[in-house]
Parts: sequence; structure tokens; C-alpha cells
Amino acid sequence: MTCNARAQFRQGMTKVERLSKYKAARKAPRGPAKRLYTVPEAACYLGRTVDGLREMLYAGKLPFIKDGRRVLLDVNDMDAYIDRNKTRFSF
Repeated sequence: MTCNARAQFRQGMTKVERLSKYKAARKAPRGPAKRLYTVPEAACYLGRTVDGLREMLYAGKLPFIKDGRRVLLDVNDMDAYIDRNKTRFSF
């Protein structure tokens, strides 16, 4: 949350309201972690540009799921790609 967003969040709320909202958010159950990512989200996850990720997909370096026109990437496949491509510097 940016500083400007914090100021907007606090505006018009008393300390008691902020505290109760904070506690409610902490107690709220969190759903399962996201497994399928869109191309822009996956590019951010991998630290690549969207075009760079698309080139990787077209080259067959990463498997993907095609749902109609949507292209989705599995987080487990992205983690496996990262593990496969780790290298160590050696002489």
C-alpha cells in the first residue's frame, strides 16, 4: 500500500474503526494460493516482459493452458522452469 493510499484509507475513520477493520481482516480466512496466472501476471512472477514471456511460450520453453483465447500458466510449471535453469558459476 502506498503512502497516498494509506492517507485515503485513514481519512474519515476513527481509531476504533480502523482497529476493528484491521482485526477483522487479520481473522478473515485466506483462500488457497493462486495456481493459474495470466500472461501479464506470469511475466511479473518470472521477472520478464510480457513479450519476452510470449517468446518463451512460442519457443516451447514453458507449458501453458489454453482456455478459449485465454492463455494461463501454472505456478508449478514456472517454479520447475526456474529450478531447471539455475546455474552455478564454476571455473
